[in-house]
Formats: sequence, C-alpha cells, structure tokens
Amino acid sequence: MSPFRVAHASGGSWRECVTQCAARLGRPGGGLGFVYFTDTLVPYAAPIVELLREKTGVSDWIGTVGIGIIASGTEYLDEPALAAMVAELSADQYQVFSGRARLAGGAPAHFGVIHADPRTPDVAELIADMSSKVASGFLVGGLSSSRAHAVQVANEVISGGLSGAVFAASVGVSTRLTQGCAPLPGRYRVTGCDANVIRTLDGRPALEVMKEAIGEVLARDLRRAAQFIHVGLPVAGSDRGDYLVRNLVGIDSNYGAIAIGDMVEPGAELIFCKRDAESARRDLRRMLGELREEAPARVRGALYFSCVGRGEHMFGSRGAELGLVKEALGELALVGFFCNGEISHDRLYGYTGVLTLFH
Repeated sequence: MSPFRVAHASGGSWRECVTQCAARLGRPGGGLGFVYFTDTLVPYAAPIVELLREKTGVSDWIGTVGIGIIASGTEYLDEPALAAMVAELSADQYQVFSGRARLAGGAPAHFGVIHADPRTPDVAELIADMSSKVASGFLVGGLSSSRAHAVQVANEVISGGLSGAVFAASVGVSTRLTQGCAPLPGRYRVTGCDANVIRTLDGRPALEVMKEAIGEVLARDLRRAAQFIHVGLPVAGSDRGDYLVRNLVGIDSNYGAIAIGDMVEPGAELIFCKRDAESARRDLRRMLGELREEAPARVRGALYFSCVGRGEHMFGSRGAELGLVKEALGELALVGFFCNGEISHDRLYGYTGVLTLFH
C-alpha cells in the first residue's frame, strides 16, 4: 500500500501556501485530506479548503487551526503556514462528521480522529459520548488553539462542538500517548471539596499537603511553583498509570485550599506532578519505542497532536520534539498541530503528545 502524500508551506499569502502544498500533493483525486493551518490564516479557512479541493481533486477534508502546526519534522509558529496530508483510502473506509453532518447508520466507526473547540462548555462530555459510538472506543485528536477565532474543517469550515472522521476496522492504526509531566511521590484522596476547589486531602488542608509534596524550596514561592506544578487525576483502570494533568488555577492561603482546572468529587484520588523537560524526553522515547515494536515496518502516514506547552518550550529548540520522533521512526508523512488539550481514548489530557501511525 502506498504512503500518504504530505506537503507543507509557509510565508507569503494563504494562496501561495495552498498552491505550494497542492503542487507537492499532486492530484490523487480521492481519499481523505487532513489540513492544519496557523491562526493568521483563520480568515481564509474556507477558500483554503476550496482551493485544496479544486487543485487536488480530494473532496473530503478534516482539520483545524493551531497556534503552531506540525509537518514531517518541522514546526511552524508565528507565521502563515499550512500542512496537508492526503490519506489514500477508499470511500467505504471513513466518514467525515460534524454537528452539521452526523454519522450515518452503518458507517465505519472503529477508530476516530476528532478536533474540538476549547470554548465548548461540555467538550469533555462530548468526547466521551463520541467514544461510545466508536467500536474500539478509541479516539485521538486535539482542541483547536488560536489567538483569535477557533475553527474546524469537516468538509466545510465550522465553529464550536467537535468534528472529524471515523474509520473502518480495515484501516490499520497504532497509537500512543506520552506525558509531559513527572509524578511526585504520594497519592492523596479528596476529603473536602466544592466543584473545582479542594479544601482537604486525607483530612488535612489541601495546601498544606501540596507544600509537603512539592518540597520546601518550591513551597517558598507558590506563585512561581504554580507555573510548573500541576495536579494529576489518575485514570481508573489504566495499566500504564495514566493521569489527566490539570492546572492549578487558585491558591487560598487563608483557608488552605487549592483550585484546579477541573471538577472533583469527594473520594477522588490525585497526585501532584511537575512539568519537566527531561522526564518528557524520557517518556517520549518510551512511547516511540512501544510504537516501533507494535507497528509494521511500513508506516503509511502519521498524525501528531502535541500540547501548546510542549514543542520548543519544553524540548529546548524548535523541532527538537519532532527530531526525537524521526530518530525513532524514521522519515514519516506526518501532520498535526499544537493543541489546547489533547484527546486520547475518551479523555481530554494536557501537556501530552498523541501520536498515531496509519499502516
């Protein structure tokens, strides 16, 4: 089976970016297209899709906007840029969906790639609901990231909710998630809370417990510590020790409470974790090693969804994260973007990378 076609371009106008990409993609005439573009191109999203459709002959496209986008070892940020990939699949192997174009009965739904608007209030519930409609229960994707308007592509340009494509079981995929934080020692149970405010852990003031967990040095400057100390919510039943990273959004020294970017209930368990570059590199290498062992020798194409807090911010230089992917898996036809939250299985993660290989 032939590799997927991939192209990327930057600089100049939206039309120049599309023209360059289309010339490299050729005219496959069919299949499913993935398109990701930086937020400076949002006003031109609709003509971008139409021109891609016209020049390539590919009618079906999904994608979204990112503050940064990813393409075969290259990261684009703070400039007009476009990345596109055409997956040469037959029409019975996938179906595009959105709030406007819902899944048809009997449609292929073994695996899904989805994009979602971070402003949607019930986005986590929508993701879980979509997962229940997929035979394997497995989804990958990410929340749009933009300094302006967030849009998605699902054959047309839309805003809000979620969209993407589902795939039949005949489309071979391997996918893994890598964490960008390292768990600190200790596991605690919520004994007092109100919505996202945690008052007590194991019967003690939550802030007191957090200070002990992060250590005396970090506890001296909580404002600074909050920039890279997070709360992890363990995923029940995970055999990999997965956890959902949530930001610290408030600290109340008077009442000893902390607030996090998610709702919690009494009895829930949590850990504290630290965003750490070396741990992120180590976990990325672990994930890539697992994929290398699982996937067949020939990979047709790949999607990578990485947190906006990763990339050069975490790995030290632009392209370093993708350099590790290339080092482990070789040259891939790969596209993706930097997300406001990453989707794996039926959950919304943060500070993670989600890599999917098609074979």
